[in-house]
Amino acid sequence: MTDQTVPTGVDTTRRSPLSVYFGRMRGSRRTLSQQRKLSAVPLTFLAAFLGIYLISIPALFPSWPMSTKLFLVGSFGATALLLYAAPRVEFAQPRNVVAGQVISATVGVTAYKLLGAHLGLAAALAVAASVCVMQVTRTVHPPAGATALIAVLGPAPVHRLGYTFILTPVLFGIVILIVVAVLVNNLSPDEARHYPVTWW
Repeated sequence: MTDQTVPTGVDTTRRSPLSVYFGRMRGSRRTLSQQRKLSAVPLTFLAAFLGIYLISIPALFPSWPMSTKLFLVGSFGATALLLYAAPRVEFAQPRNVVAGQVISATVGVTAYKLLGAHLGLAAALAVAASVCVMQVTRTVHPPAGATALIAVLGPAPVHRLGYTFILTPVLFGIVILIVVAVLVNNLSPDEARHYPVTWW
């Protein structure tokens, strides 16, 4: 006789596949752990402020050659959150950030060039394909899905850049965000904030 640890009142043998399927949607009563150290907030603010501001500087000076090529992309905000508020998670490591963003930008620009006349189709293909490529290459970075979408939906300056969009603002911008993460996160004595866990 085997020792089974089945909770009392739960019948695992008579549940229909449909019941099992919908049962998965209930979730559980367990609370997910969250980082709640308020002492980390000022450092997070400093890093996020510096990272985003440094990328925005060229756009403030139209006469600079880089002013039309380095600008803020919406997905940088989500990347900043991971780098500065959750620097130990896998999605925030340099491999995931760099490769995930570059892959998604490449897929997004390609989808727009091939199917730009049908934006809905191009957008769906860009996001779906970039997610799958990130999974296969083990470079999942959730904000990068938005980068693929931005490459398709624009605005016009993004479309004008074409494949240059991958190099700048995407690659150049995320390198700035990572450099700030390395310099600022490691100022903390708290090992939970040290960055990166691994470079590649």
